[in-house]
Amino acid sequence: MKTELNFYLSRLRYDLPASIVVFLVALPLCLGIALASGAPLFSGIIAGLVGGVIVAWASGSQLSVSGPAAGLTVIVFNGIEALGGFGGFLLSLLIAGGLQIILGFLRAGLIGAFFPAAVIKGMLAAIGLILIIKQTPHATGYDASYDGDESYMQETAGSSFFELFESIEAITPGVTLVSVVALLILIIWETPVIKRVAMLRLIPGPLLAVVWGISYNSLALKFMPEWVIGGQHLVSLPALGNAAAFVEQLRLPDFSYLSNPKVYSIAATLAIIASLETLLSVEAVDKLDPHKRISPTNRELKAQGLGNMISALMGGLPITAVIVRSSANINAGGQTRIACFFHGVLLLVSVLFFAEFLNTIPLACLAAILLQTGYKLAKPSLFLEFYRKGWDQFLPFAITVSAILITDLLQGIAIGMACGFFFVLRANYHQAISLVQHGPHYLLRLHKDVSFLNKALLRQSLSKVPNDCDLIIDGVKAQFIDHDILETIADFISSAADRNITVELNGLELAGVKPGSGH
Repeated sequence: MKTELNFYLSRLRYDLPASIVVFLVALPLCLGIALASGAPLFSGIIAGLVGGVIVAWASGSQLSVSGPAAGLTVIVFNGIEALGGFGGFLLSLLIAGGLQIILGFLRAGLIGAFFPAAVIKGMLAAIGLILIIKQTPHATGYDASYDGDESYMQETAGSSFFELFESIEAITPGVTLVSVVALLILIIWETPVIKRVAMLRLIPGPLLAVVWGISYNSLALKFMPEWVIGGQHLVSLPALGNAAAFVEQLRLPDFSYLSNPKVYSIAATLAIIASLETLLSVEAVDKLDPHKRISPTNRELKAQGLGNMISALMGGLPITAVIVRSSANINAGGQTRIACFFHGVLLLVSVLFFAEFLNTIPLACLAAILLQTGYKLAKPSLFLEFYRKGWDQFLPFAITVSAILITDLLQGIAIGMACGFFFVLRANYHQAISLVQHGPHYLLRLHKDVSFLNKALLRQSLSKVPNDCDLIIDGVKAQFIDHDILETIADFISSAADRNITVELNGLELAGVKPGSGH
């Protein structure tokens, strides 16, 4: 216990600054996702609180950040509409959390291990590009809405690109100046010159970017009113003032909906989609983790289930592990779960006591932080790296990126997975069976696992064996041989005598044929 405490204390100097960055990124997203979901704004804050304060400790991941997920906005919106009230939806969320815990005990977390690395990296790169596309309007002052800042659903894909080009043409000078300078601060703070100075290393670049934005707007109010950043381009947080006001915002599920069958179908949908998003995010976070730690996925499902049940009992939105906030955490130097925990604490403290101060932060500062995160996820060098690895790696990567940009996260991942599996099957198809010739002698070798998918390749290989020769069929290295394969070999042996082919089996057992016997 003491060793674990020392572990967390020794990394506080990294985790505390990172928690501030995650908090600043999470705050507008929690509000925006609630707005886009058609739920009370405060429900997004509650979900962020639970994700930080509760799930951070229940989870086995050190760097993953949990909170309301933009990928669920459509399901939440439709669920509230279908049930006719937010209380009924909260009941669905409570049941969904219970289902996730059951999935964790059933070890469904193993699903995450079946996603190819090229697809996961493609997902990260696509999210990086989405961040750039969605945050550029905030950086230029063209758009101040939270809607869809973290989401990229099919119905918003076209509008996102349109908004991107419009934002470049319709620039607000004050907002653009703040975002450009904030971005320069973030870039300079990454240089070796700054990192060599111990005192400067302790100050997080994103915090400086936020201080710059607040300072600029204060000065502009006095000296350049025409360059002032308007209220629509600032963080907007409901002010509560005390704990009693916070408690008044909490809501319980409406248990009168228990007899409504729609509650259970929505709960099942939430449990499945939220679990998939979580497993994908955790898999991606593990790949970004500088220490290459592996998160226990079954524990993660249980943690998310617990978080969703608590969120439902408090009136919050669904929770998943979220890659954008997790990426911001890693990018800001987070080392342990303390960063995620403190971001939740900061959300609580901010809504209770500092809403007025936080509402002076320009969204352009937060946009700059996310633009830098987006660039790090979608660096040009990453595309070159996969191109050099060959088409079997580059195509699943590129198709995943393109599919996510054209459709949405889950559909894009599904398309990328299909492409990835195609190349896996293609590789296994060619590697499962080999045929080599030594004069009049032929060796047909079955490698590792040979399934019914290789039957066509086996027939093709056997057709190349000429008359009047010797053939050895070696199955010593094959750990599994499908019945269809054995049947195809038996059929070939039955006709081999007519072609004067002597067949010797090594490591194979066929009905009526002994290993090593000739025909």
